[in-house]
Amino acid sequence: MVGLSVGEKHFINGGISQNLRSDGRKRETYRPIFVETGVIPQANGSARVRIGATEVIASVKAELGKPSALQPNKGKIAIFVDCSPVAEPTFEARGGEELSAELATALQCCLLGGKSGSGAGIDPSSLVVAEGKICWDLYIDGLVICSDGNLLDALGAAIKAALSNTGIPKVNVAAGASGDEQPDVDISDEEFLQFDTSGIPVIVTLTKVGRHYIVDATSEEESQMSSAVSISVNRKGHVCGLTKRGGAGIDPSVISDMISVAQHISEQLINKLDSEISAAEADEDEA
Repeated sequence: MVGLSVGEKHFINGGISQNLRSDGRKRETYRPIFVETGVIPQANGSARVRIGATEVIASVKAELGKPSALQPNKGKIAIFVDCSPVAEPTFEARGGEELSAELATALQCCLLGGKSGSGAGIDPSSLVVAEGKICWDLYIDGLVICSDGNLLDALGAAIKAALSNTGIPKVNVAAGASGDEQPDVDISDEEFLQFDTSGIPVIVTLTKVGRHYIVDATSEEESQMSSAVSISVNRKGHVCGLTKRGGAGIDPSVISDMISVAQHISEQLINKLDSEISAAEADEDEA
């Protein structure tokens, strides 16, 4: 990103301290959000999300696999992110790879409850076809097309929308397989199971610029940040995950206030996303 002059930095910081950002928003206001579903026909589900000038695509691919021996009653979910150099020149070579890995890890933590799986928005047990033998493996890919800040929230929204757009073929398992023998399966071409995405949280990132926190930071605002905390919150107001980036430490007493702010903003964000997803799917049905 182009470096900012001293005057531009003062303008950004001064506006945030007075609760009037350079694009006219208040500290706790998101840019306009637009959702389009079914953008990748080859995927089981997909969505494009635009938040201001930031644009991302998420796709979901489902493949039949075998549950791990440690978790025979759960399917597997993997999240990958690709930061296209077209989106931002600094994504060339190592810069893009490091950010992609950082975003994928944060999404795993915020949406899937990290390695423990606690607080997961997607129930891995719902992916099991035959316990210990057959399950669905979900491969979720996020692609950053245009970057103007707040990539994590945008990717989280796109994944939520893509999962609501995902249909998994119904599988009938033939009886009679015993022991370690893999049973025969019949995959339907006509019957599909939809995900219940009501429990999937949204991600609200609070970015600290000067003494204040803002939501949905632009690239210019992120260049002035000391730290950022991303909190994923579901429809019930429960915190499902929390991740931090940036060098500056955060006083533990501030965290509870930040969670309260994230819970308040998440309610508006979920309602906005839900209405956008419903409108996008209605448009897709008409097309």
